[in-house]
Amino acid sequence: MTEAEDAAGSATTKPAAKTAAKKAPVKSARRRSRELALQGLYQWLLSADSPESIVAHLAEQDGFGKSDRTHFDALLHGGIEQAAALDAVLARHVDRKTTQLSPVEHAALMIGCYELMHCLDVPYRVVINESVELTKSFGGTDGHKYVNGVLDRCAAELRPNEARR
Repeated sequence: MTEAEDAAGSATTKPAAKTAAKKAPVKSARRRSRELALQGLYQWLLSADSPESIVAHLAEQDGFGKSDRTHFDALLHGGIEQAAALDAVLARHVDRKTTQLSPVEHAALMIGCYELMHCLDVPYRVVINESVELTKSFGGTDGHKYVNGVLDRCAAELRPNEARR
């Protein structure tokens, strides 16, 4: 085989490493909890199902056992029980009624607002980032930008000392 033939043959061969599929990053238990809580709140916003039936439905999903069940319960049950209070805070920072928001954005905002109010061990930037990531995964094209802006204003109200730093 001549050098030209060898070079031509190697130019058409693809390295095996580049054709291999990339593995998805491992999700933390808290991330799974937030994803499941988002799905549960979404279901609740659309159907007003009972929290028990929502949990039963979500328990059938892959990854439910790998979630932080305590955090999931706090987000789902706290979000449902305190929906009026969460919406009252959100109403001060959104440009329309919360009932007119996309259900995914509304659920992500409820989770973020709940965590800002009650999960003080979670830094406010992590709360915002997690809600933005949820919206990127489950929401519309630019919904994450809206969620970021609203939760940034909520953080300034709910955690003024932390958000000013």
